[in-house]
Amino acid sequence: MPIAPLRAFASDNAAGAHPAVMEAVRAANDGHALAYGEDRWTLEAQARFRDLFGPATEAYLVWNGTGANVMSLATLLRPADCVVCTEWAHIAVDEAGAPERVLGAKLLTLPSPTAKLIPEQLREQAHHLGVQHHAQPSVVSITQSTELGTLYTPDEVAALCDTAHSLGMRVHLDGARLANATAALGGTVEALRSFTVDAGVDVVSFGGTKAGAMAAEAVIYLDPALAERAKYVRKMVTQLPSKMRFVAAQFNALLHDDLWIRLAEQSNDMAARLYVATSAIPGVKFDHAPQVNSLFPVLPTSVIQPLREWCFFWDWDVSRDQVRWMTAWDTTQDDVDRFVAGVRQILA
Repeated sequence: MPIAPLRAFASDNAAGAHPAVMEAVRAANDGHALAYGEDRWTLEAQARFRDLFGPATEAYLVWNGTGANVMSLATLLRPADCVVCTEWAHIAVDEAGAPERVLGAKLLTLPSPTAKLIPEQLREQAHHLGVQHHAQPSVVSITQSTELGTLYTPDEVAALCDTAHSLGMRVHLDGARLANATAALGGTVEALRSFTVDAGVDVVSFGGTKAGAMAAEAVIYLDPALAERAKYVRKMVTQLPSKMRFVAAQFNALLHDDLWIRLAEQSNDMAARLYVATSAIPGVKFDHAPQVNSLFPVLPTSVIQPLREWCFFWDWDVSRDQVRWMTAWDTTQDDVDRFVAGVRQILA
C-alpha cells in the first residue's frame, strides 16, 4: 500500500480554514461587541461586498450553504410558486428536502447532462403561467460552478436572466463554489461581476466555507428591493448568527486582496494537474477535463474500494463506476504527486 497523501481528495469541505481566517477570528475575539451584526466587523464585511458587487448591494451573513439557499428562495417565493432548477441542483439533491420542507415550495427539476439550464427550458415552462392548477414558475435557481463541475459563461447566465425576467421570474445563483468559478473565468472582480450583477442575477448565495473559511456564507441581494423582508426571513429560517462578528471576520480575511480568488486558483490548478497525471494511467477514464476543482473519473470496479480505503473519496455514478475527486485551497503539488503514485500503484 502506498504512503498516504498529506490530504484527502474527498471534498473541499474536508480542508481546514486558511490561517488568515483563523487569525481574523482570533482577533475578533478580543472583548465584547454588540450581537446580531451591530459590530464593526459586520459593517466592514458589508462594505467589502458592496465593493465586489456594487453600491446598491445588500449582504446578509448566515451560517451555512443550505441556509443561504433557503433564505434566498424564501425572499423570492410567494404562495403557490415553484423553483425551476436542474435535476443535479444541490437544492434538489443534497439538502435533505429543506427547500420543500421549510418553504413549502415545489422544485421543478429539469434534465441536463451538463447540470446547466438553457433559455429554451425556461420558455417550455411558460405554459404553466396563469394556470390555477399548476405551481407558478417564479424563480430560476442555477449553480456556479455546477454540481458536475461545469461552468456557465457570462453570456449563458445573461441569456437565462433575460429569458427569466421576460417571463416574470427572478434568478437565484447558488455560489457555494463561486470562488472556483470566478478563478476559472478570469480571476478578477470584473470576472465575478460578469456572470452575476452584470448578467442580471437577482440574488446570490455566496460561499465562503469551501473557499477557505471555517463557517461563513452570505446572501447577496443584487436587487436591493428583494431584501425588503430579508432580515426577518433570516431569523425565521434560523440563519441569524448572534455573534456575527466571527462570521464577518472570516469574510474580511478572505475578501482582503482577493485572497478567496487566489485560493480558488490554487484549487483549480491542482485539479488540472491531477487530471493530466491520472488520465495517463491505464484504467482511469474521464468524460472531460475539469473546469474547476472537481474530477469525475471512471475506474475499474475492483480498484475503487482499495483506493478509497487508502484515500477516501465519494462515489458519483455507481452504475458506471464513476467517482468524484476534489481538490481544495490547501492542496499542494506534493499531495497530487503522492495521490497519483498511489492510484498508479493500486491500478497496477
